[in-house]
Amino acid sequence: MNETINPLPGRPVRESISEMSEHALPNDANALGNLFGGKVMSLVDLAGALAAIRHARCPVVTASVDYLNFIHPVHIGQLVILRSSVNRVFRTSLEVGVQVTVEDLLTGDRKHTCSAYLTFVAVDTHGGKVLIPPVIPETDQEIRRFTEADERRRIRLEMRAKRQSS
Repeated sequence: MNETINPLPGRPVRESISEMSEHALPNDANALGNLFGGKVMSLVDLAGALAAIRHARCPVVTASVDYLNFIHPVHIGQLVILRSSVNRVFRTSLEVGVQVTVEDLLTGDRKHTCSAYLTFVAVDTHGGKVLIPPVIPETDQEIRRFTEADERRRIRLEMRAKRQSS
């Protein structure tokens, strides 16, 4: 476990939690009046980066995005709410979870739209990797996400190794 050899003091998950929202407008929608999936993906990347930077306190770059399944469309006029937090740190990289919810501003109804796990790498001003403080999960949900992140990382690394060998 990499966290045991990291000499930096840990930071609790709660210090990385970030929330942002954006109003879905026509210029970001398709002919059906739904927000482009690419726009949602861009917002997910930004929300994830906010949590990563809050934790690492340095610039980060996106290394990977795990699958992103859209459960509900985002319609013009709705509010897109993105909540992100660090799940686990792996020395110079970290996994962030992002949950996207859509709110109908006229009714207040909310629906889970999609979720994603993103991996970011902390870098210095020259693009070199930077050691990141470990994350300290405190709640049952944070501990579950911390534990599950290790398995997701194993799968990501296996997939990368397969791509490199073919």
